Amino acid sequence: MAFPLILLALLVFSHCCYSQRSPSPGYYPSSRVPTSPFERDFRTQWGFQHQRREHDIITLWLDKSSGSGFKSVRPYTSGYFGASIKLQSGYTAGVDTSFFLSNHQEHPGDHDEVDIEFLGTTPGKPYSLQTNVFVRGSGDRNVIGREMKFNLWFDPTQDFHHYAILWNSNQIVFYVDDVPIRTYDRKSEAIFPTRPMWVYGSIWDASDWATENGRIKADYRYQPFVAQYRNFKLAGCTADGSNSCRPPSAAPRGNRGLSQQQMGAMAWAQRNFLVYNYCHDPKRDHTQTPEC
Repeated sequence: MAFPLILLALLVFSHCCYSQRSPSPGYYPSSRVPTSPFERDFRTQWGFQHQRREHDIITLWLDKSSGSGFKSVRPYTSGYFGASIKLQSGYTAGVDTSFFLSNHQEHPGDHDEVDIEFLGTTPGKPYSLQTNVFVRGSGDRNVIGREMKFNLWFDPTQDFHHYAILWNSNQIVFYVDDVPIRTYDRKSEAIFPTRPMWVYGSIWDASDWATENGRIKADYRYQPFVAQYRNFKLAGCTADGSNSCRPPSAAPRGNRGLSQQQMGAMAWAQRNFLVYNYCHDPKRDHTQTPEC
């Protein structure tokens, strides 16, 4: 009876949780940015034996011996950064599949970082998409996370979907298939990343915290854990580029904020799929997150 019950749970979950269609944001920044060839703009950083390139798809995998990751050739001071990603189904608890901006290698302990992370799960339960912003703050090596977690309105294991970060001097916008799901505004320089960052992608074992706060660990009986990337989009101002460079716009009216239609789409995503907001967590010390 166990298998039919698991199958029934998966069917019920699929019906109840993936039945909504996202509203149109009215503006599609991914369509305005050309595809960036992986071989030109990225280099494998670690786990060389756990990475494969076939046509336009980059496959990373994690097993008991290693995960894998890549890094952009150049650092950026602003821009639009995206990739289409397909995740593995089944048991993926403890596994972190990521696409993010960071300067952690250049500034260990007080780095800046802007994350899109997919936190693995168990059959019948959805992936969590975690967005996060780290800022160096006072430089005392006490790096504060600003996590917001979402479920998705589609099954991210069935096809590729486009996930992106837009970072400019005023705000950071996180997108899923061009629907903005979160903004992080520049309220002061102390709590906004301004130093150059590189673009990374990786798959790794985050059993200590990724799934149900670390209660459920990676189980290597289900290895390898696989993630596929394609359709990379990198358009921005490089650290060694011209001072006159202007990053792509987050909205049709330029860098003055999202349009009303985009704001409506984001409100829909947060109303229906936001499952954790650090600003609403009573266990957090909000003197460290004044933007809340």
